[in-house]
Formats: sequence, C-alpha cells, structure tokens
Amino acid sequence: MTRHVRVVVLGAGTAGLSAYKQASEVTDDILLVDPGPLGTTCARVGCMPSKALLKLARDVASGRRLVRDGFVTGPLGEVDDGAILAEVRRLRDRFAAGPTAAVEKLGERYLQARARFVGPDTLDLDGERLRADAIIVATGSEPVVPGAWRALEGRLLTSDSLFDLERLPRRLAVVGLGAIGAELGQALAMLGVEVHAFGLDDQLAGLADPQVNAAAREALGRSLHLHTGHAVEPEPSGDGVLVRFGEERIQVDAVLAAMGRKPRVASLNLEALGLALGRNGLPELDPRRLRAGPAPVYFAGDVNGVIPLMHEAADEGRLAAYHALNPDAECLTRRTPLAIVFTEPQIARVGLAFDELPADALVGSSDFGKLGRAIIMDVHGGPLHLYADREGQLLGGEMCVAGAEHLAHQLAWLIQRRVNVVDALLLPYYHPVLEEGLRSALQDLRRQLAAPVQRPDLPLCGHQDDPLPGI
Repeated sequence: MTRHVRVVVLGAGTAGLSAYKQASEVTDDILLVDPGPLGTTCARVGCMPSKALLKLARDVASGRRLVRDGFVTGPLGEVDDGAILAEVRRLRDRFAAGPTAAVEKLGERYLQARARFVGPDTLDLDGERLRADAIIVATGSEPVVPGAWRALEGRLLTSDSLFDLERLPRRLAVVGLGAIGAELGQALAMLGVEVHAFGLDDQLAGLADPQVNAAAREALGRSLHLHTGHAVEPEPSGDGVLVRFGEERIQVDAVLAAMGRKPRVASLNLEALGLALGRNGLPELDPRRLRAGPAPVYFAGDVNGVIPLMHEAADEGRLAAYHALNPDAECLTRRTPLAIVFTEPQIARVGLAFDELPADALVGSSDFGKLGRAIIMDVHGGPLHLYADREGQLLGGEMCVAGAEHLAHQLAWLIQRRVNVVDALLLPYYHPVLEEGLRSALQDLRRQLAAPVQRPDLPLCGHQDDPLPGI
C-alpha cells in the first residue's frame, strides 16, 4: 500500500528545515525525511566550525605578534593543537544541537530513512512507498574528491573530516583556493602548520576583480605557500604524500581536498523522474522556481549548486516550498547576492561581480592601507572597489579589507534598497571607523558621474537656500 502526503521534504539541513517551516504554515500534511546525522552542514562541517577554528588561529597569531614586536616579553607558550581542535568540536556540537533538537521535536512528521525515487511523484523510504503532491529535495552537497586523491585514504582530509582530527599534521597540501581552501589553509598556517595551497589559476576565493584578487593573493601569501597555474597530482610517498605541481615536488603529511562540492544525489535514483540528467546528476531546473521540468519536484539549497551559501539555502527552502504549494504563483524576488570569506583580511563580493559589469560601469576605489582605523587594527588591507552605472546607481562591489563582513552587508543593503551614490553619501559616517573606507569609494564614484552632482555630504536643513551648519 502506498501512503500519500501533500509535501515531502528530503533533507533536514538549512534548506530542508526552511522548506518545512514554510510549508507547515499552510498544511499539516507534510513529512521531513533524513537518514542522519542531523545538525545541518553549516553547523556540523561548514560555517560554524571553520569560523571557530579561524577565531582561535587569529588569537594564536595575535599572541605571537605581540611577542615578536616586543609588547609582551618572556617565552611564548607552545600551541596545543589538540586542545584547539577539541574546542572547535565543542562549539560545533553546541551549534548542531539546535537544529537537531528542532527535528526531533517533529515527532511523526520526521522519518529517519533513506529516500529513493521510483517515479516522478513516488518515493521508496527504506521499503515504504510514499506518493506526494510535491517533493522538495534538499539533500545538500558533499566534497568533490577525484579518484587519484581518494587513493590517499587516511591521508586525505576534506572539510567534512578535518574537524574530527585529534592533532594537526605538520605539513599540509590544500588543493583548491576557493572560500573553503582559503579559510582553512590560512587558519592552519596561523596555527603553525606548513601549508602549501594549490590552484589551477590565480583567482582566489571567487574574486573576479584583478586588483582585489592580487591583494588577496598577497595577503594569503604572508602565511602560506601559494602555488598556482598547474594541475596537481598526488602519489603516496612513504609515510606521507608527494604532490607533483609542474616541475615542483612537495612532500606533505596530509592533503585537504577543497576542490568544491557536488550535489548529494547519487542514491536518489533521479532517473525515475523521466528527465534528462546533466553532468552534475541533476535535471535542468527552472532557476526562478527551482522546479525540475514538469515533475512536481523542487531542488533547494546546496544540492542545486546555484548559490551554495547558508543564507541562500534558507531562502531557497522557503522559495521551493512556496512554489510547491502555489505552482502557478508569480516568482519571488531574490535578495542581493552576497558572499563573504573570513580570511585575514576578509574577502567579500556583493551584487554584480567585476566580470558581470556592463562595459561602461564606473569603479570607485578606496585604499585601506591608508585608512586610520585599519592601520590601528594592524590589518593589511587591499582595495575596496564599488561598481555603479553612469547615473550613479550602485551595482556591486568586491573587497579584500578589514571588516568586509560588515561593509559587504552595508553595501548589499544599499543596492537592494536602490540607494544611489549621492544619497549614500548623505548617510552618517563616524570617525575613526572602517566605514570611512566605504565613503571614500563612494566619493570616488561621485567624482566620475556623467553629470557631477554638487550636493554636499550633509542633508540640508530646512530650505535648500539655508546655510549649512558649521562643522
């Protein structure tokens, strides 16, 4: 006998929980299915443990800097990497406990099982047949590990396994220089690991702006060894790994595969949907509704690979559930794109990237190497670049600067609210703060506008002819 429900959500990660919450506001006829472990990718192996590791690594690096510069005297204590990793796991488990408890409270609406499609609207759940009016696939992603690297077995690490180490390797190869490779590579180097990081090209952490990318490369190169421009091949070598990179041969103790992530769909039997599958194993999706052709199946979160970020996964869960219950409704509006990499200094992209700009776009620049607050913080900052059209409408930005996690949010808010360059300059900027760097880039843009505006950087009091207060 085949059971029927209105909505099934596969996966109890960020996108799945978001989809469940959205759908449950409309119907009680809903089932959440996940084989475990619970806790979301972000909390267990992604955002949260990596940021905990980065925080402790910065603390260690700051302590060393104080001793090096003579502000703290006496012997520098040894780093206990085992204690650091234990603290990361403690925080990881704390963060994962919240979403785990939320799922366990669902009672009969949560089923711990492995799902497999047997038709466009029918699932096999460990032997039980289930038909649904709509199925939301939110099974997340898993690290990409090519065959040659899998052969390294115990000497191969991924972001899914790194945080379970009891001790850190002495020498590590990080293969891949996206956000994961940049963050973890720099953190481990700050903790004293000899890190060699490899990339096929010079582009780091998703940056497209050449000047910002050069600043990021310089910053990362202060703590780890960068190798770019060639393919990388491994081979077991005694009690370690020999990494072949062009003419170079580098011996390490372990390898961290940071070559991206792929949809976790291998066990779902998506062939049963009756749709052509692409190289990523997914059917073609409507990018606005996240629906797979005519099938009542929606793909939300990291599994679809559209924008594999936690806040986007939460939005996509809601979006997929909304369209699953309202298939003929108008498409929902997406938020301004925002991506942040928590290196030192931080890296961020907002709105349109450099390679997506129209040919006549303006670029406003600010040098954080001359910014008082950044100098006091002793953070080597590269440029902050803002992009605008010829009329002063903000389009996006890329940056490698101190405080990018906050500046990127402020820029995203300005773009989403369609605040132009001139009006953004009417907002308050304290001194000394990092936001002054944002103001400098806005001022640079204003000077380039097709019709320069002579408005002051202050809102006028009363009538436009009234004199400005003295400052």
